[in-house]
Parts: sequence; C-alpha cells; structure tokens
Amino acid sequence: MDLMFDVSGLNEEKKEFSNSKKDVLKFLKIIGVDSRFVSYTPDKLYINNLRFSKFSRKRQDTFNKQYPEIEVVRSSLFQKICSKSSKHLALEIQPNSTLLMPKDNFIIELLMEPYTRKYGVKLVYDGDADFIVNPLILDDQVNDIFEGIFDGVGLNCDIKSNEVYPLINVPLDWINSFLEMDGQKLIENKNKNELATSFSEFLEDVAPQYKENVVKAAEFIEKKLSQ
Repeated sequence: MDLMFDVSGLNEEKKEFSNSKKDVLKFLKIIGVDSRFVSYTPDKLYINNLRFSKFSRKRQDTFNKQYPEIEVVRSSLFQKICSKSSKHLALEIQPNSTLLMPKDNFIIELLMEPYTRKYGVKLVYDGDADFIVNPLILDDQVNDIFEGIFDGVGLNCDIKSNEVYPLINVPLDWINSFLEMDGQKLIENKNKNELATSFSEFLEDVAPQYKENVVKAAEFIEKKLSQ
C-alpha cells in the first residue's frame, strides 16, 4: 500500500505542527517521506529523487492538507540536476563535516540542504570549515580548459582537495532552465575568452555531449603527465 502509516490521528494533532523547519520535517517523516531526498525552503519543498523520497501524490495530498501554503515542486529537471550532483558529492563529502557555502547561490542552497540530513554536514557562511563549496559548473570547467589551451598555458583543471563541487557535472542550460521555471535569478556564463567561446559554440552544434568528454580527456591527460 502507498501509505504505510496511521493517518487517523493527523487531523487531531494538526495544531501540534508549526511552520518551523523542524515540524515540517517531522511531519514528512510521519507520513512516510524520506526528507534526505527533499530540499527544504520555507515556501517550497523540492523533490530530489522521487523514488527514494517516497513522496507520492497521496503523500503530497496529505502534506498539503497540513501545510497548504507550502508548494511541493516535482520538477523532473531538478531531479536530473540532483542526480548528476549526487554522483560527484558522494565521492567528496565526508559525514559530519563543516562546509563553507557560497553566499546568495540559490541552486547550491537547494542541492546542499538535504546533506545536512543525509550526511549530517553543517553548512556555514563564515568562519572555519573542513571544506569549501565551490559553485563551479560544467561549462566553466570546460571554458577554463579551453582558455588554458588557447592561452598556451596547458590544461587547466584546477580542482582542489579541500573543495566540493556540487555543479561540476551539471551544464548551465539545465541550471538556468530550472531557475527560470522556478522564477529565480539566472546564472551568467562567466567565460570572457572569445576564442574559447567560439570553439565551444562550434562543438555544441556538432557534438552536444562534448563537455563531459572534454573534462574526462583533460583529467586523463593530466593523470598520465603526473605519472
């Protein structure tokens, strides 16, 4: 059955649940939703992984009866972004570590928020931390590689061991498509090298999946050169 919990007392206990983050997450647990795969904000809940979160339509109906003012976002694009991000973060994040977050970065906030429950990490914005959260995206990494080549300085894969990269496998067009749908501020492409930009645009037309291949090739070459 979809709902493996007793909902008979929920209406009677309705007044016991405030709009605090603690109570919202507590209510999700009661109705059978795994909040490790849901990003919390005061106004919206974003499903990271529909299967693992178990956030079915019936559970959403139950949740919205308690919290009609909180929207549940079931964006398949956001779930794709989370899937890409989690494959990288699973190798980078250490449980119970402290992460220094970038300021005013909405998509990073959404991606990292569930890891406070998934891995028990602490997100801070000032002071000491075990790791720094770098907002580098896939497009920026590819652009950096091309710029290094065209400027004659060689490959530029400046990945630091004390940093984590939630968006390093995620393309800009995915991010901005989601942000636009959600009414958020878009991310600008920071690439200023005209030759690198032109070359990227050319490859985009002839080989749309080139970005991840460029990164893999650069990492392979750097690894061989370091041996």
